[in-house]
Amino acid sequence: MFAYIVRRLLEMIPVLLVVSLLVFGFIKLLPGDPARIYAGPDATIEAIEAARLHLGLNDPLPQQYIHWLGGLFKGDLGVTFRTQQPVTEVIAQGFMPTMLLALAGFAWSVILGLIIGVIAALKRGKWQDWTLMSFAVGGISMPPFWLGLLLVQFVAMPFGLFSVSGFNQPSDIILPALTLGASVAAVMARFTRSAFLEVAQEDYVRTAKAKGLRSRLVTWKHVMRNALIPVLTMLGLQFGFLLGGSIVVESVFNWPGLGWLLIESIKSQDQPVIQALVMLFVFEFIVINLLVDLLYAVVNPAIRLHQER
Repeated sequence: MFAYIVRRLLEMIPVLLVVSLLVFGFIKLLPGDPARIYAGPDATIEAIEAARLHLGLNDPLPQQYIHWLGGLFKGDLGVTFRTQQPVTEVIAQGFMPTMLLALAGFAWSVILGLIIGVIAALKRGKWQDWTLMSFAVGGISMPPFWLGLLLVQFVAMPFGLFSVSGFNQPSDIILPALTLGASVAAVMARFTRSAFLEVAQEDYVRTAKAKGLRSRLVTWKHVMRNALIPVLTMLGLQFGFLLGGSIVVESVFNWPGLGWLLIESIKSQDQPVIQALVMLFVFEFIVINLLVDLLYAVVNPAIRLHQER
């Protein structure tokens, strides 16, 4: 297992290098002069040239990339163009709100998705199954920003129960979390139902029933336990998607997280912040996938033996 972890960590390095090169190249293709943005709208030509020299924009592109990459590994991400604050401080301010939102959306969506999926599987072919899966399809199909706008228009504004902007009290997280986790709950419900029904058709389940074991014992001891193994992989992937989906949800509810920061940075062409946030989102997604693979290896002995070989 240790060798597998080391190998996966080493595999992350070339992936991050390729992503960093793509992000750097994409930023350089964006319209606008970084020196002029950094110096401000009323800056003189001399101030703009001084900013260009300070940012190293006169250096060859390979040298600029190496300088930026070195700062990335050292944790020196530069300063923002808007406020001249260190990028690390700005990101640190938005990190916790985004994680709280992602965890809240993840928690309710996973619990509800698992419950709905199991009920639908147990009631396969009945009206409960059809009704629950219809709602699941609707949850998958509805864009998060549209659901967020509906909640604001028909829940928050008429009754005044929830704030629709910012994060000032604990209840402010309810609507953004519901919006963020709706599609995840729908996906989890459909995936859990499929995994449950697939495991229920296995030979060892039929053998357990043939031996006269109680149906409830077979369901929870044999079917449910094994059906959750593939669900674990889906859980990790969905959490990664939640972090990406927070960009849209945070912009709808003006949530002071990393997604809102990315949108504002794109509007103001704050290139250092954009580069840092994209790299952070990619790094988080890679780490989440690594943790899911390790957890999958722990709960599935067959996978663990294959990795050890």
